[in-house]
Amino acid sequence: MRLNQDDFQQLCKLAKQAAIEAGQYIASVDLSDITIDRKDTGTSLSSQVVTQVDRYCDQLIRDCLQQSCERFELALLSEESSEVQERQHKNRFTEDYFWCVDPLDGTLPFTQGKPGYAVSIALVSKAGHAVIGVVYDPETKKLYHAIEGQGAYVNDQAIDINASLTSTKTVATLTVYADLSFNKYPHYQQIQSLLNSVAVSVGCHKVQEIYGNGAVKNACAVLFNSRACYIKYPKKSAGGGCLWDFAATACIVKEAGGWVSDIYGNSLDLNRCDSLFMNLNGVMFCSSETLAMPFFSDAKA
Repeated sequence: MRLNQDDFQQLCKLAKQAAIEAGQYIASVDLSDITIDRKDTGTSLSSQVVTQVDRYCDQLIRDCLQQSCERFELALLSEESSEVQERQHKNRFTEDYFWCVDPLDGTLPFTQGKPGYAVSIALVSKAGHAVIGVVYDPETKKLYHAIEGQGAYVNDQAIDINASLTSTKTVATLTVYADLSFNKYPHYQQIQSLLNSVAVSVGCHKVQEIYGNGAVKNACAVLFNSRACYIKYPKKSAGGGCLWDFAATACIVKEAGGWVSDIYGNSLDLNRCDSLFMNLNGVMFCSSETLAMPFFSDAKA
């Protein structure tokens, strides 16, 4: 079923409602009462931890979105029920659009009582690009949203990365938002050399790496830093985040004027048929195309 702009507005409003409800529940949870389990996904601790909070938010969001699936003929893919969904049916490959949900991204920092977690809901086309992105941060109560072609917003205030670029005279530091596994890459020393080179090319004097956030909050951080990036390099083993880790923020960052691609400069494929993981080509969010370009030259070398 093809959707028009009125449909997108209605669906974005619904996604915002679902994200806020899940976020408010997350904010109400007493961490001393939660039980931490492990699931067999990815190779890092952050990808394996799961709690009853993740599962409850998954159910809450799916209940909220279910009616829209029937009315607009949408498929639904959510992290905590993805295995069952993929086993029973794969209608995200046949319907024109599907919901792509991460009910609690950044479960590890959440269980540690640290910031870095968020609720993420996207509407993704069958072709694999996000047309709606909604993120809610339960700690700061910030609600991010974007509809393709209509700009990006936080608490209904427009976000424009390009405006911050032109208004900033000097930024001394290139900020790299990174997952906890970033400095465990086999070629981490070479990556540091590349980052220093990129920093010089955009007029920065040093590189700062910031760890601790989940994928969603890492990408959102790029929105408010005129010399920043979030990078996940390719790897052979399963991992590198999943579709739901990047779908909503891909829409939001692009609509804010930032750059989103894989590590080779190609558009992210958010409806891969071979895997839910993004490890083969990596992921890159940058505050500008100018900042992204030097990475592509290195990746293709």
